[in-house]
Amino acid sequence: MSTCTLEFMRPVIRLLPEVRKPPRIPTLNEKLLWTLVGLVIFFVMYHVYPVGVQRITSSQYEFMQIIFASKIGSLITAGIGPIVLASIFLQLFAGAKLINVDMRDTKHKELFSGTQKMLAILLSFFEAGVYVYTGAVPVLAGGNPLLTQAIVALQLAMGSIILLYMDEVLSKYGIGSGISLFIAAGVSLAVVQGTLGMGGQGLLPMAIDAINSGGADAIPKALLAFLPLIFTLVVFAASVYAEGMKVEIPLAFERARGFGGRFPIKFLYVSNLPVILASALMMNMSFFTGSVLAPMKFEIGGVNVFNTIVTVDQNRQVTGGLVYLFTHTFYNPLLIGGYETYVNLILTGSSSLVVPFVGTLAVPEIAHMAVYVLFYVALCIVFGRFWIETTGMDSQSVAEQLQQSGLSIPGYRRDPRIVKGRLDFYIPTITILGSMFVGLLAAFADLTGALGTGTGILLTVGILYKFYEQLSTARIFDLYPDLKKLM
Repeated sequence: MSTCTLEFMRPVIRLLPEVRKPPRIPTLNEKLLWTLVGLVIFFVMYHVYPVGVQRITSSQYEFMQIIFASKIGSLITAGIGPIVLASIFLQLFAGAKLINVDMRDTKHKELFSGTQKMLAILLSFFEAGVYVYTGAVPVLAGGNPLLTQAIVALQLAMGSIILLYMDEVLSKYGIGSGISLFIAAGVSLAVVQGTLGMGGQGLLPMAIDAINSGGADAIPKALLAFLPLIFTLVVFAASVYAEGMKVEIPLAFERARGFGGRFPIKFLYVSNLPVILASALMMNMSFFTGSVLAPMKFEIGGVNVFNTIVTVDQNRQVTGGLVYLFTHTFYNPLLIGGYETYVNLILTGSSSLVVPFVGTLAVPEIAHMAVYVLFYVALCIVFGRFWIETTGMDSQSVAEQLQQSGLSIPGYRRDPRIVKGRLDFYIPTITILGSMFVGLLAAFADLTGALGTGTGILLTVGILYKFYEQLSTARIFDLYPDLKKLM
């Protein structure tokens, strides 16, 4: 048995607090209660501001807030960002063979999870410091500014750490995971707020204003105001339909003739994980380059090369450079006066790209849209392929698991190579197609201004679908205790 590269982390991991496993399997009602408690704690933290924070209203980080189940300025400013980022780092290291981890080995898996928790805690403090230092979370003036910033950063870090342990609590005592629950809650809140309106910025207030203004086009304008909700429903329906698409491979038990089943390979074989990882990487790239690289200066050919990478405005919002082309920086039609203004900006707008020895180039917004979609879909495909290779979902790993379970393909001799060959016919192709689908669907929703963003909608559909499956399974087990023992 190979030695895990993360073995040196074991003494540190032992010092970390850990949620104990329940002495018995919680009942369905107990799981629902714990899930409700976790949801209440999330919404309380969502609306509580740390001591020393200056409250502001800004849509600059709207996309990031939805993806990371966060709210800038509140206790969960970083949200689940540190948890997701820690997972990305370790998965990349494992995929690149920089660390040796066998996820089929229980001890290796414990080390991997513990290291991920430790890294998430460190990133919580780091991201909290970046938010405060860059002014994304402004602190109140007066007193000792450094002390105030340190106190605020500590509160923000503790908010993310609380979410980290709430995720651990819900995974052991509740239904599903805390991360999934928090994302779904944040997206649902965004859809409700966007529909009903907050401070006049909403579909319903816009429709009412259009009707009150009168004129021959009052009704068409009122209906046009609900386009974001319509696009949301379209993406939601497409996601639900894709969740039900699958290919089934017939299997039979070697030792029990006449008994068998089917191994389902869903169209969304890797679920929405490619979207989560791609969105997290792009959002962190946009945030950190805009905060860290934009103020720096190093000239080549009379041009600051850091301005080639990224340029920001006075609010530190990315407005140009290569990072701008690759990330989601489109306006929300709901916040700029509707789709007429939005389409006009796309057709006539442009951004600047500073190239050494060449000068400043104007990049049309249409080109930005095309580059963003292609890059986003490509990232989803890369992460989809990478995920199945590093989490035991590839053909080789699945064939070995079926072999160990005593399953084989009817009509063929019991050989894992035969099962692998059949799985190779489906899994790689479905992984690519499924990753492309979720990437295109998320990009479509983002470009059309769907409420909750495309990534948020996809995540919520997948989360609710799995939540339903788990709830259904839990009810069956409660009704049939003997089935629980058998499984």
